Amino acid sequence: MIEIVDLHKSFGENKVLKGINLKIDSGETIVVIGKSGCGKSVLIKHIVGLLIPDSGTVKVEDQIINELEMKDLYKLRRKFGFLFQGAALFDSMTVEENISLPLVDSANGYTNTEINSLVEKMLEMVELPGTQKLKPAELSGGMKKRVALARALITNPDYILYDEPTTGLDPIMADSIDKLIKDLTDKLNVTSIVVTHDMYSVKNVANKVAMMHDGKIYFIGSQEQLINSDDPIILQFIKRTEI
Repeated sequence: MIEIVDLHKSFGENKVLKGINLKIDSGETIVVIGKSGCGKSVLIKHIVGLLIPDSGTVKVEDQIINELEMKDLYKLRRKFGFLFQGAALFDSMTVEENISLPLVDSANGYTNTEINSLVEKMLEMVELPGTQKLKPAELSGGMKKRVALARALITNPDYILYDEPTTGLDPIMADSIDKLIKDLTDKLNVTSIVVTHDMYSVKNVANKVAMMHDGKIYFIGSQEQLINSDDPIILQFIKRTEI
């Protein structure tokens, strides 16, 4: 379980997180929504220790992230896969090299044969078989997202964090990414945290929804409760996203 308690974070005079409280149970898929700039990405970066809170705590499996020594933080991070908003692929590397990077840089001593086999397995899982030798410039936006997801999965993580996984994709490709997220969550029994402002993704993948507003968790509940809410702030957000 992941537990976030009274989390605060400011950048200069800009107070982004103003007391976030959130529990994420093992095996569930939670979608964190909110308007652009509300602090969604800042929140998930705290979960993996990429940002240090001004105050409050982030606890993963009874370990408080912001109190860990660096070596213990690195060890805990191996339990996470992270799909960055822009895919964050290295242009000079092939698909195979991008996906295998977490294994090459690990201390687990994988052989080249084992790495090649795992890359092939991950590409099958994200429905991109046979693309190992392509470069990112040869991939569509949706393919890049899938390659980045394969890289996030290759360490067999317990948790996967998705930062705006459908941003920049056409509706058909966005739906296919949502379906892939749902299928992988069910198949691998991982805990998934999806940050998005796309209400269609909420409908497609969420077990639970948390809405951020004014630096706090404004709503938490099922997607049905969200969609049927008569709260004016929630209604305004839903209307803007044209669900």
